[in-house]
Amino acid sequence: MTENPDTSGTTAEKTAGEGRVAVVSGGSRGLGRVLVERLLADGWHVATFSRSASDFVTEAMAAHPGSFHWEAVDLGEPETARTFVRNVHRVFGRLDLLVNNAGIVREELLFTMPPKAIESLITANLVAPIMLTQACARVMTRQGGGAIVNISSINAVRGYRGVSVYAAAKAGLDGFTRSLARELGGHGIRVNSVVPGYFDSAMTAEMPAASRARIERRTPLGRLAAADDVADAVLYLSSPRAEFVTGQSMVIDGGLTC
Repeated sequence: MTENPDTSGTTAEKTAGEGRVAVVSGGSRGLGRVLVERLLADGWHVATFSRSASDFVTEAMAAHPGSFHWEAVDLGEPETARTFVRNVHRVFGRLDLLVNNAGIVREELLFTMPPKAIESLITANLVAPIMLTQACARVMTRQGGGAIVNISSINAVRGYRGVSVYAAAKAGLDGFTRSLARELGGHGIRVNSVVPGYFDSAMTAEMPAASRARIERRTPLGRLAAADDVADAVLYLSSPRAEFVTGQSMVIDGGLTC
């Protein structure tokens, strides 16, 4: 039988996700939502979690009953990551991709930040991704391979006032990426990070117009990224086209940090 021509992408691009299973943390809104939508469109089975369901989660469960799985999860406790991954494996039978997207931001000078706030930032942005990665990597090792993409931040590579604790956590995530790539390469698991700059989101929507204009002037490409720009990098690193790429941090900031 002759296949119909496909003008929306190459055959490799269209079939890269067929039958594969992705876990995306924090997939109910923002960048996580875009990632979930893009992966589902590419034929992936997608599992995600968040503290509470959003309208998008409800709609996705109705539209993709056989390929979308969501749970209410708070990664404050290590055991919750293991339980979630066990449930995903029970539902889909395998695990090919982890995207550590979930995180929180708090802008405050270090000397005024309460200890509990410091602990919360480190836990959400570093400890929780590590624990989720450990659980997923065990499954990937048993099945013979996979890909892990950590969502970092340009705060990890350039200093900004008021985000020192957040920056420390994201820099730790980049270091974790490089070291883990060496640990898992022999098992066929690639580990990379995507380092976004400012991109259109609920947070930047509240940014004063003057601040946004200043960032755009300092960015060689003259604009903030779209969430799809960041998602493109994640999908590339998740695809066979990046099969020889590991231990790397891909900066997506339009040249702001160059």
